[in-house]
Amino acid sequence: MSMVTPEALRSAEHFVSRDARLIDRHRFAYHFRAGSGEPIRAALDSYRNVDGGFGNGLEPDLRGHGSQPAAVALALRYLDELGPVPAGIADGIGRYLTGVARDSGGVPPVLPTARHTEAAPWWRERSDFDAALNPTATLAGLMHRHRICPGWRDRATAFCWSRIGALRWTTPEEAIAVCTFLENVPDRRRAQEEFDRISPAIRAVIETDPRVQGHVHRPLDLARRPDHIARRLFSDDEIAADLDGLLQRWSEDGGWDITWHSWAPSARNEWRGLLTVRNLTILCDYGRLASDVPTVRSG
Repeated sequence: MSMVTPEALRSAEHFVSRDARLIDRHRFAYHFRAGSGEPIRAALDSYRNVDGGFGNGLEPDLRGHGSQPAAVALALRYLDELGPVPAGIADGIGRYLTGVARDSGGVPPVLPTARHTEAAPWWRERSDFDAALNPTATLAGLMHRHRICPGWRDRATAFCWSRIGALRWTTPEEAIAVCTFLENVPDRRRAQEEFDRISPAIRAVIETDPRVQGHVHRPLDLARRPDHIARRLFSDDEIAADLDGLLQRWSEDGGWDITWHSWAPSARNEWRGLLTVRNLTILCDYGRLASDVPTVRSG
């Protein structure tokens, strides 16, 4: 069984220190060197805007200053790693999402303002700004998880139930968002029923053959922890093969590379730092850190 050795973890630490942005350097320290969560919150605050949302390049493919729902979803994922979300940040997020929500209650991943900023082509050239499950389901799910209760959350929850109930096919990114919602929404019976119903559609967009290369989504992109709601979609052998493949894709410079087209060197470097910490936490949660790795995992 392939494992993360002490030498490999040190190589990753060197990569993160050399190439990752400050917030991901602090995340590495928090997860693997018993660091505090406060530096992460302080770094995250620099991406926050007066409207309560997040922008300023927090989502590496959205370089503009203005807040975007996709960036808010990423901010909540960062905060989710640390425990309870501070009330001031939670109130600001609720205020921002209430302000940009569509009549249906959901939000789009980006607003039309993304077309007038430095952004990846798939955001800058976007013409659909209707509400979508991605990121609405992620936002609502994490709000339920952390008991963040703005009025928007209940509207978003109704939107998610309606869209999920009509779901017959999906995309990998949407499947991740839907699973975040179904894993955390309080109505557990309904969540399990809907998950069971759409499981074939979710599995159909996940690549389980580790030999397939390129920009595909794999089991661990969805089931990032052994107790994740989507873990049971995959056999033990499929998860083990994906863990082995994740280790095999580890670059010699100590980090993981992106699998999609890089539109800007800065975005690629920032994604690499984010993914490197994420992948290491996945390997740790699935028991792939060698017993002699001198690390203390926080959280």
